[in-house]
Amino acid sequence: MLIQNYGLFWLRDKVNWGTQGRGGTGELCGRYARQLKAREVDFREQQGVYVLYDDNFRIIYVGQTGAGNQRLFIRLRQHKRDHLAQRWNRFSWFGILPVENGRLNVNAEPVQPTVAGVLDHIEAILLASAEPPLNLQRGRFGENVEQYIQHIDNEDAGGE
Repeated sequence: MLIQNYGLFWLRDKVNWGTQGRGGTGELCGRYARQLKAREVDFREQQGVYVLYDDNFRIIYVGQTGAGNQRLFIRLRQHKRDHLAQRWNRFSWFGILPVENGRLNVNAEPVQPTVAGVLDHIEAILLASAEPPLNLQRGRFGENVEQYIQHIDNEDAGGE
């Protein structure tokens, strides 16, 4: 299994970006979609791919994180200040690190998926992120891939 978990169409303005220069690290929290009362998981250190959208849910950028030292939160934060800063307000992410015991396992060993599994996950990422109108089926991530819904704490959202 390549993708372990994902979040769709999270709101940029509802992320706790932390306070720059004040030691506030921010957080990128979500709750398991099938168990919304579960404790939130911080996906700051997630590795994988992400998609940025404009006001009309149009894809404006696709990126990856984890090949170097930068993880999901840092890449998204950079896009708040770069040439894309005024062009996106939502994002989706697809992560390869699993959640174990209610926390993101940043030390997990990489999974060696089958070719069929990789193809299913690539197709699922494209279908979930682009929502093409003529596709009648949904992507095949598999039963063990977990969707997370963005956790919004109105007191902490925004930041920076």
